Amino acid sequence: MFKLKFQLILSALVAILASAGVYAVTLEVPLSKLILVTLFALLLAICLCHYLFDGVARRLTALETGLLNFRDNEFGVSLAVEGKDEISQLASLYNETSNRLRQEKQWIYQRELMLDKVLQSSPLAVLLLDNSDRVIFANASARELLTAGNRIEGMSLGDLLKNQPQAMQDAVDSGRDGLFSLGDSEDDSSQQTWHLSHGNFLMNGNQHKLLLFKQLTRELSRQEVQIWKKVIRVISHELNNSLAPISSMVHSGKLLAEQHQEARLAMVFDTIGERASHLTSFILGYAKFAKLPQPNRVRVEWPTFIQALASQWPFRLVGDLPQEPGYFDPAQLQQVLINLLKNATESGSSPADISLSIRQLENSLVIEVSDGGSGMSDTVLTQALLPFYSTKSEGTGLGLALCREIIEAHDGRISLANRVEGGLKVSLYLPR
Repeated sequence: MFKLKFQLILSALVAILASAGVYAVTLEVPLSKLILVTLFALLLAICLCHYLFDGVARRLTALETGLLNFRDNEFGVSLAVEGKDEISQLASLYNETSNRLRQEKQWIYQRELMLDKVLQSSPLAVLLLDNSDRVIFANASARELLTAGNRIEGMSLGDLLKNQPQAMQDAVDSGRDGLFSLGDSEDDSSQQTWHLSHGNFLMNGNQHKLLLFKQLTRELSRQEVQIWKKVIRVISHELNNSLAPISSMVHSGKLLAEQHQEARLAMVFDTIGERASHLTSFILGYAKFAKLPQPNRVRVEWPTFIQALASQWPFRLVGDLPQEPGYFDPAQLQQVLINLLKNATESGSSPADISLSIRQLENSLVIEVSDGGSGMSDTVLTQALLPFYSTKSEGTGLGLALCREIIEAHDGRISLANRVEGGLKVSLYLPR
């Protein structure tokens, strides 16, 4: 800007000197007067140039500063609009552009915050790698899966996979979408099924790789339970259609036998009626499992809940109750605990060894029912939570399956394990 002002003053000076020279030659003015007039004209030209162009220079400097801020991705500067000339119009256009860019930047920032919140809360394990297979982004699920929650940004994929199971390494190295299993291959209850998706895309001119790990264990389990429920509904429907006319005919047969005083025939109809009634009750139990309602979760005070449970089945409470109220369906959870306490009693455990404990962790609630019975074999442990599976001669195989269904409907999980000191421990994990 100083250079522009100097050029303008120099141009004015040249014009004044040329005019003075022509004037002096034409009118034969003395040299001393000519010098005085020239100096006066020069001073006047400098003052006029400074007056006319200093404001323009300031506004152009401000506009230049604002454009430099644009280059640095800073849109918080606004220019003063002082008139209706061309520079003022430029300043107005600059302010409008700055305001628009500022709003766009704020919107992008809010969207990035929302996206980061979604990714960090997602059960999907998300890994973003650069073209050298180094991690540039990993959400909480990915860190938990690979390093038990430690930060992994900047690490190479090869280093991360060194301590991982071979099944995961093979799935990543294959470069194809597919399923893989983690856990003990001989213990179905501890196995976890995962699905891995690969993605490649170009971002900022560089090739990137996206890995998505999704745990399917719960989904497969839910699908399995849904299939069992469908089978139960179909069988129950067909059996009920047959039992209704059988019960009606048995009643009519009993009346005829009584009329003809046929005692043996009446005993036959009584037996048939008794077995039909037993079968009906049996079917109702399965129908209850197949049509379990969604839990009605409410805040539950623990002392009141434990007192109501103790009035229905004896147990020994271990440890203190949580100070914070629970949030679950009290009727359904009470049904689960009664089933578990009943199983503990039938395991051969003495009543003094049957205990219940409730612990509040940071993100979950843990309820444990323990006994001093004979425990379970490895085979029974892997099958005990499946519908229709029972080791009892007259068991329906629905008790633990119903417990599992209720707990999973609360977004929790149930696990069974033999105790070192003998007996069985059933753990219920519910979200806070």
